[in-house]
Amino acid sequence: MNIKPRIATATAALLAAPVVALATAPAAHADVDRHGTWAGSVYEFSVDREGNGFEVSVDVDRASSGSRWKITLWHDGQRVLRTTRTADYEGDVEVETWRRNTTGSDTFKVKIKKVGTRGAAKSTITLR
Repeated sequence: MNIKPRIATATAALLAAPVVALATAPAAHADVDRHGTWAGSVYEFSVDREGNGFEVSVDVDRASSGSRWKITLWHDGQRVLRTTRTADYEGDVEVETWRRNTTGSDTFKVKIKKVGTRGAAKSTITLR
């Protein structure tokens, strides 16, 4: 019985374990997305880590061309954006802003409302 091949195999397995753990760890700059539907359209709410802050975007797709949308965004309970946008000829509405990272966890909330309809879509993203 030859022990050297078994030791070499065991050593290789132990050295490979940290590589597998690193490969499956979440990225430090992970993006968080929320998707949904509202008033016949599809929306995506996204928060992406960018340096010492966050790129926050809201996209509404498949809206009626010319339809108007109110989009309100909060960061840690403070309203930071309120706008009304008109869907382009392809039925798209896009809003982007950048927010500085705050102490502790950062919570972003969005409210998307089609002008002239009741209710609104709401979504929340919290990053630690």
